[in-house]
Amino acid sequence: MRAEFRRHLEEYEGSLIIGVAGDSGSGKSTFTKSISNLLGEDMVSFFSLDDYHMEDRETRKRTGHLPLDPKINNLKLAGEHIRELRKGKPVIKPVYNHHTGKFDPDEVFEPKKIVIVEGLHTLYDEIRNHLDLKIYVDPSREIKSMWKIKRDVEERGYSKDEVLREMRLREPYYKRYIDFQKIYADIVLKIEPSDFRNENMYKVENIMRVLEFPLSGINIELSLTSLINTSSRPMSLIYREDLYYNKKVSRILFDGLIPRSAIEELENRIKEYTGFTERKIIENMDYVNGIHIAQLLVVWYFVEMMTNIFREISSS
Repeated sequence: MRAEFRRHLEEYEGSLIIGVAGDSGSGKSTFTKSISNLLGEDMVSFFSLDDYHMEDRETRKRTGHLPLDPKINNLKLAGEHIRELRKGKPVIKPVYNHHTGKFDPDEVFEPKKIVIVEGLHTLYDEIRNHLDLKIYVDPSREIKSMWKIKRDVEERGYSKDEVLREMRLREPYYKRYIDFQKIYADIVLKIEPSDFRNENMYKVENIMRVLEFPLSGINIELSLTSLINTSSRPMSLIYREDLYYNKKVSRILFDGLIPRSAIEELENRIKEYTGFTERKIIENMDYVNGIHIAQLLVVWYFVEMMTNIFREISSS
């Protein structure tokens, strides 16, 4: 089976497209990094919808527009490009430089077998229908503020006051133009501060649409023996079935820290099933938190989606 899975991916005509939506600084790339870790850089490419802004930083200062407004993003062009990428074809795309706040010359983008599309408006009509897997990242205001300040100050050259001022301006735009996209997602990742009040812990809930054809080759298992015998850290785990925006979902909420050994069985089964046994899905560490658990669940769900796609192709 493992050789078959890998062969199907390598022989797949076109590219599989994963769409990740959420606010700026919400940690969108964090939850798809694990897919890249599993499959490798030779299989995965990243595609940013920020490049489809229609105004640079200086222009936005004059107009008062914010990137969250879909009207100042060329979503039609982005959708046309993603449609071509899904066919495996390269596109000539714009490039927005976050360091300078200006547009660089257009560039040729060559899709790999998996293309991860990230942006503010990824689940809008123009783009959504071209996606094989749809993810929405939904951190609390407290978590989002912390992450956005860290990123924009350290990586993009903003002052802390500038970031805080922009965040206050963005809030009504976020509620109007971004937040509703979660109703279209296959996976919603809700992130809140840990109830245990530890900066290395997060309370993360995976809300996952139930698939019609669940993968039987991989089971989600946690080693209770490992938890009881080796864990000295607080943790909680809650699972329930639910309806989320009228869709049947599984909700898995994890908070705290658990020994890495408790989730190694699931990680190893995913690697063996896919044939990418030489990869590490999440980084080496003694304990993993809610974000790491969520990364692993996203990979597991993605493998289900890919397997179903390959099965449909084989039967047609």
